[in-house]
Amino acid sequence: MHASSSQPPEVSEIGEVSGTGRTVRTVDVLVIGGGIIGLVTAWRSAQLGLRTAVADPAPGGGAAQVAAGMLAAVTELHYGEQDLLAINLASARRYPAFAAELAEASGQEIGYRACGTLAVALDADDRAHLRELHELQQRSGLDSQWLSGRECRRLEPMLAPGVRGGVRVDGDHQADPRRLARALLTACERAGVVFHRAEARRLLVEADRATGAELADGSRVRADRTVLAAGSHSARLAGVPPHVVPPVRPVKGQVLRLRVPGPYAPFLSRTVRAVVRGGPVYLVPRENGELVLGATTEELGWDTTVTAGGVYELLRDAHELVPGITELPLVETRAGLRPGSPDNAPLLGPTALPGLLAATGHHRNGVLLTPFTGDVMGRVLAGEALPEAARPFSPQRFPARAAHQEQPA
Repeated sequence: MHASSSQPPEVSEIGEVSGTGRTVRTVDVLVIGGGIIGLVTAWRSAQLGLRTAVADPAPGGGAAQVAAGMLAAVTELHYGEQDLLAINLASARRYPAFAAELAEASGQEIGYRACGTLAVALDADDRAHLRELHELQQRSGLDSQWLSGRECRRLEPMLAPGVRGGVRVDGDHQADPRRLARALLTACERAGVVFHRAEARRLLVEADRATGAELADGSRVRADRTVLAAGSHSARLAGVPPHVVPPVRPVKGQVLRLRVPGPYAPFLSRTVRAVVRGGPVYLVPRENGELVLGATTEELGWDTTVTAGGVYELLRDAHELVPGITELPLVETRAGLRPGSPDNAPLLGPTALPGLLAATGHHRNGVLLTPFTGDVMGRVLAGEALPEAARPFSPQRFPARAAHQEQPA
């Protein structure tokens, strides 16, 4: 049943309601979650002329406030993730046009920089591992160049003398997730998206179809299509049938922000990353002098505590990579939760419950996959089939959730 064409008698066309004692509003699309994935979905939906609403107590927040914004399709390549590589590359190619479109729609830049990335090795073991990854990149047809330690230091003079080699990837760029979130929020508002600044507490299901959500303030938003885009919280919405609950979990990451005192000379000209003592570390320089340092990966449930150990390990490893970093002012420490899935890939498109779609589980690729996700969700909300490139990421690829995974009352 389509809420836009067959409404309960008490609901007006505009959507305000009545005799039940609860405010009821009706839209074509309700997006649950106002992070960058929820916002890009809502923006594309509104551009189609669909009446669109977002339910989130603080839209524009979430993982975007902590993410570094690396658009690292090549240097983030992992074994066994060829399908994910394909959409990462497709989304990376879309970024210049997407950034321009969003800037025009919002009047705000998103800090997109085509600066490239340099992945380096500090010892013989790291060098061997990086060599293997470079060979995988080459076999996958990716554009990357092996450099000696001396060549790495010529590109980035602040690197430690002990750097043993590296891989230069000019196609791995960056965006500023906080600016991206703000721009998407503005673009949504200008496109007519309605924001309900309250948490979605329960999915509404009638006749085996999702029909919207009940919010924390007691109101209800009825919708023809409901999109679950609540990031790491996507599995916590009450009312979702057990066999449909997405297998998304929180993965903690701690990030530091430092400041290169201005007027500043470039501390680094591009993103620099490495594996130190088996743990990844990256440094992402912004044009405004900010330097983002991350990131830990911790399976600690919903804990978002910034720990002394996490800060110490990041600074210690970054210091081995770029010794001068310890002279910079430390201006912020944050911890956030990435939405992880069993295969580290997103869940995109219709679920097994009619009327309910998912756009979640992006893990470490949320910022990178923002353009692709918006395109895919826009096409599906327009009534098209899930695009071929997105089919390996259907929410229906996973079996019903295990009983031990959290289901709220």
